[in-house]
Amino acid sequence: MSDLIQKPAREVVRLLREGAETPTSILEALRRHVAEVDPQVNALPIQFFDAAAERAARLEAEVPDPAGRGLLAGLPVAVKDYNDVEGQRTTHGSPLFADHVAARSDAMVSVLENNGGVPYAKSNVPEFAGGHTYNTLFGPSRNPWNLDRSVGGSSGGSAAALASGSAWLATGNDLGGSLRTPSGYNATVGLRPTPGRIPRRRPAIPFDPLWVEGPMARNVGDVALMLDAMVGHDLHDPLTRPERPQSFLERLTTFDPPTRVGFSPDLGCLPVEPEMRRICGDAMKHFDALGADVVTDCPNFTGAYDAFQALRSHLVAAVHGGLLAEHRSEVKPDIVWNIERGLTQSTETLLWAERVRGQLFHEFADYF
Repeated sequence: MSDLIQKPAREVVRLLREGAETPTSILEALRRHVAEVDPQVNALPIQFFDAAAERAARLEAEVPDPAGRGLLAGLPVAVKDYNDVEGQRTTHGSPLFADHVAARSDAMVSVLENNGGVPYAKSNVPEFAGGHTYNTLFGPSRNPWNLDRSVGGSSGGSAAALASGSAWLATGNDLGGSLRTPSGYNATVGLRPTPGRIPRRRPAIPFDPLWVEGPMARNVGDVALMLDAMVGHDLHDPLTRPERPQSFLERLTTFDPPTRVGFSPDLGCLPVEPEMRRICGDAMKHFDALGADVVTDCPNFTGAYDAFQALRSHLVAAVHGGLLAEHRSEVKPDIVWNIERGLTQSTETLLWAERVRGQLFHEFADYF
């Protein structure tokens, strides 16, 4: 990587705001890097650098003062291929949408653009959803640390772009780990924010809190910067609020270290590789230096997995249930399975899952 490509997003934004770099100059540096590495990684199968360069040039012309170009000041941003960017393809990784071109940017992307972000590529995704990033349109994304390994999912293309230097910031979304899992696979950072912090793409089920949009970056500070640039309100997402929270980036320098930290190697219900147990356990020793007490008890997760499966299937069936009648053979099997489960599970199962979700919430409230 060049020195510029290796810099944290916050440092590149500082250079942009000071006028030491321009949106067009850093976009061109990124274009060269992506051309060199992405043919091996396949993180960004849809690229539109020319359109991004036009947007960057307009930003420079319309806002001559670099410090006035928003929180991101013209920084390029990779957008997950579940989200619309005006004039570009949104495929969802599905042959059904292979030629779909978005008429306008969706709510989350519009907020990023209004804050000085410049979309330049769409990151690879599983078809509609999934934990491994591959599809029949573009093939699999490959882990930059080992090209024979998975990048996870569903925001795997975004995480691989970050790890390979093909993005400073990237978008993701999360229903059951899709921001966090690929970040773990690729040694990057993804944050699942509180529902309502970031506006979603005209949600079909507006009051559902299971899935959220969120920021991805190479480090915690850059994630905080991007979260600041994604927070917003949209009339079509009733979970969002007009008021803005305090800057998350500023908060990183103002909060005190914790006095007590809760840590569980497996949440009492999950298989975990011995090496991961050791690495995470050793990491807890850093809190000793801060004077924090690490406690190893955790809330009771009984029923969590089965309840989530029921609630997820219900949501997937509500959103995608109409696909089966005409396109069943064109939809990947695990999506068909989720839709069918949602359509056939009993009312009793769904009511039980809602009760378990409520119990888990109260367990966590008592724990904290």
